Amino acid sequence: MKFLRPIYAFSLLCFFVFNVQSCTDEPVEIVAIVDTDNDGIEESVDNCPLVANPNQEDDDNDGIGNTCDDDDGDGILNADDNCPSIANPNQEDTDNNGIGDTCDDDDYDDDGILNANDNCSLVANPNQEDDDNDGIGNLCDEDYVDPNAPLALCENGLAGIYPCNDYDLMANIPLATFFSSAGNDCWGWTDTTTGKEYALMATNNKTAFIDITTPYNPIYLGNLPTATVSSSWRDVKVYKDHAFIVSEATSHGMQVFDLTRLRNVANPPEIFTADTNFTEFGSSHNIVINEASGYAYIVGANRSSTFEGGPIFINIQDPKNPVAEGGFIEGGYSHDAQVVTYNGPDSDYTGKEILIGSNENEVVIADVTDKSNPTIISTISYNNVRYAHQGWFTEDMTYFILGDEVDEIQVGGNTRTIIFDFTDLDNPAYHFDYFGSSAAIDHNGYVKDNVYYFANYRAGARMLDISQIAGSSITEIGYFDTYPADNSTEFNGAWNVYPFFDSGNIIISDIDRGLFVIRKSD
Repeated sequence: MKFLRPIYAFSLLCFFVFNVQSCTDEPVEIVAIVDTDNDGIEESVDNCPLVANPNQEDDDNDGIGNTCDDDDGDGILNADDNCPSIANPNQEDTDNNGIGDTCDDDDYDDDGILNANDNCSLVANPNQEDDDNDGIGNLCDEDYVDPNAPLALCENGLAGIYPCNDYDLMANIPLATFFSSAGNDCWGWTDTTTGKEYALMATNNKTAFIDITTPYNPIYLGNLPTATVSSSWRDVKVYKDHAFIVSEATSHGMQVFDLTRLRNVANPPEIFTADTNFTEFGSSHNIVINEASGYAYIVGANRSSTFEGGPIFINIQDPKNPVAEGGFIEGGYSHDAQVVTYNGPDSDYTGKEILIGSNENEVVIADVTDKSNPTIISTISYNNVRYAHQGWFTEDMTYFILGDEVDEIQVGGNTRTIIFDFTDLDNPAYHFDYFGSSAAIDHNGYVKDNVYYFANYRAGARMLDISQIAGSSITEIGYFDTYPADNSTEFNGAWNVYPFFDSGNIIISDIDRGLFVIRKSD
């Protein structure tokens, strides 16, 4: 029977092969895996299913992968956006550093102001000037107007209709604006609290106050009417934020006006009243102030007055409460003067209060330190003296520059300016004459740095370089002619010029055409 066993084993094997199925032969549902971007992340869990991002970065944890995210909604995906947190569809990147301008904490105009805080990030403007307060710096602002832009540039010898050399016209206010018929003196005031600049324009019937801080747009704030009647002569000076005004008008005295009132003028132009009317003298031609001592000197008062037209001393240290402290009759009638606390080359008088009087036929040098005992130091005259009108020291107090108002009329010739050497106040010496380019009459003149600015009537304001005055050389370096018709020998045109504003503004008072603001050309 043993031979049957292999047959049984083979039969059993065939039974299992043909009648028993493996479990792997059961029917199975096949599930498709979708991975459109082929990054190995099944699409249903991929935070950026259309763009491969196998690491699934999502820096802002908003469920959208970085490569698909547009956080600022500007249409630029974060991955390509140079400023992904702030919309900037144009992708500006001025400094090409890969960071969009709107996100760039850099300072690509190198003005020390980070772009995020810079009101003009494309152009350096470290002071961030924004005169119209619109949030756009002046240098980037399309509607910005430069406050120092001239009304008329001096080009080819003219600024508008006015002959000129190296000085631009900033503004002109005609006399009609002030309801006046003639101009005379002018002076300036800078408000040290606000930095604003003001022109004080004297006319036949008032003193006008004009804010010239923005010279192309001057503001006529108002006026102080004459204390009595109209006059062709009115003069104004400033001390401790107060204006002191005199006139040849009958019984005018001295008006004192607190200039700080100009800070708050609600409805210009206003008509003001004086803070003080000082009436211990009547009329006078001029007023001189030594700001270092706090004294005013009334000159050109009536010849029949106490000091016969010689200087009257007034203590104005308390501006609204002036006090008369005598006068000086010995030097005679004084038409104009300069008074300084002396620090020039003559050491005998250092620290003394020295008066230089332009006294019609001579120049008088006096020590007025002791108001109860003023003394004459010396006097000096010159050839062809006709009317010693007004003069001014050089800044080192070595030379004195004088104008004779009548010599052009009575002697003839071109404008003459006389220079004296005052190295020794006890022994002043004539130095030389300077002659101008026309026969116009000279009037008031002042020195700033090495330039002598003087009103030359029909020839306007003239500017002379006096840096070589020691060598008897003066050169005209500029002018602005406020009387364009001619430069003849007549009493019209520029009466006074004030060159002392720190801004470079210069004001001219013109007898016929009102107030001019000019500035040296760039």
